[in-house]
Amino acid sequence: MKKYLAVAGLITVTIIWGGGFVASDMALKSLRPFQIMTIRFLLATVLMGGISLRELKGITRQEILSGILMGAALFTGFAFQIVGLQYTTPSKNAFLTALNVVMVPFIAFVLLKKRIGAKSILGAVMAVTGVGLLSLEDNLTLGPGDALTLVCAVGFAFQIFLTSESVKKCRAVVLNFIQMLTAVALSVVSLFLFQETHFAVTAQGWLSVLYLGVVSTTICYLLQTACQQYVDETKAAIILSMESVFGTFFSILILHEQVTPRMAAGCVMILAAVIVSNLADTQNSGNAVPTEKNP
Repeated sequence: MKKYLAVAGLITVTIIWGGGFVASDMALKSLRPFQIMTIRFLLATVLMGGISLRELKGITRQEILSGILMGAALFTGFAFQIVGLQYTTPSKNAFLTALNVVMVPFIAFVLLKKRIGAKSILGAVMAVTGVGLLSLEDNLTLGPGDALTLVCAVGFAFQIFLTSESVKKCRAVVLNFIQMLTAVALSVVSLFLFQETHFAVTAQGWLSVLYLGVVSTTICYLLQTACQQYVDETKAAIILSMESVFGTFFSILILHEQVTPRMAAGCVMILAAVIVSNLADTQNSGNAVPTEKNP
């Protein structure tokens, strides 16, 4: 039952992140990329610090190190996605970012010698194909922006992998606080490095970044971390790729984006990938060995 609730929780995360595309679009009208990252991660750090205040008294060295690594990976994903987008098209940026789905099981294989199941690989390939159908319109030629976006995909892949491994031994609320604290520290450094220190934010911009910081970041990453205690990293990556489906849905609903047969096919492909990954997990669950986790 916990496993199915965790899957439902991750799907909820993708729905909220899908709505975040609209919020980001509104925020970018009066904020620069690293300004958005600084505010959203600062809000998340303050909120998660309040949530984890009691737990922080007994913080361990392993929790600090794991949280820092997760935060560095998270920042890398967001930062290179934003910078890469300046030199490539949004469709290529979205497609290449989604390659983190394929990267996660191979990271687990290289670092932990974890066997890659055939259905997990099939589900990952189907998910990436779906995102490609959903987003990609131009020829896929590798330029400077594309290379930067590949680094972004690696960052998000490591964040998913590190989360899955860290929650087995560390407390979720503590991990998230350290993760967000690391991300906001790196965002502030980037804010000065790229000279984005002048703020001229509109009311709409503040509302948008408030949604991104409180809902898309604080709530979603708390939920993601908690759910990944019961869902392996490959399956989690595939489920989280549904963000593209809900992003398209909200773009159609709110921004009135035109629906095409190709977009519909991409949505169906990603949903099918989630089903395949769930079937693979169900069939293997009988042989799984329960993992003892900290409360």
